Amino acid sequence: MNAITTRILGIDPGLRLTGFGVIEKVGEKLTYIASGTIKTASGKTEDREELPARLKIILDGLFEVIDTYQPNQVAIEKVFVNVNPQSTLLLGQARGAAISAAVIRNLSVAEYTALQVKQSVVGNGHAQKEQVQEMVKRLLNLPAAPKSDSADALACAICHAHGGQGLGKLATAGFRVRGGRLVG
Repeated sequence: MNAITTRILGIDPGLRLTGFGVIEKVGEKLTYIASGTIKTASGKTEDREELPARLKIILDGLFEVIDTYQPNQVAIEKVFVNVNPQSTLLLGQARGAAISAAVIRNLSVAEYTALQVKQSVVGNGHAQKEQVQEMVKRLLNLPAAPKSDSADALACAICHAHGGQGLGKLATAGFRVRGGRLVG
């Protein structure tokens, strides 16, 4: 019996940097395919693009990633509520552009909170960024830890590959996870 192959695109949305990571799952084996960031601004105030132009850069960048790597599923990190409501709204728009890129290309989209992703990959929902980077490196057998935005996107893809449970699945044995909630 042949194992099913699934190619997953993980996305860590951001208005300045959107991370992406592509992995392949064959049976229970995960393989790194590609990762990187889509940069919408240099960081210099005079160089910053207007919001619509930045959203187009995210959309076009993800179209290119999808067309190049041909994923059949997408996993994206959910927006958390920030102290600054304006920042949360802007991040939500970047996330909307990322989801739009996936659905326009007829891909299903799964959403995970940062807590779920960290729990799945590190086994601790409150893990530090460096811990996520190190575990992504180990789980995908990479020669070096990926940069933060790429690592977060790869972690999101790994979380999805593990059914949203990953290393945390021992604590949920005997339960199903539906929409990020345990169902007994």
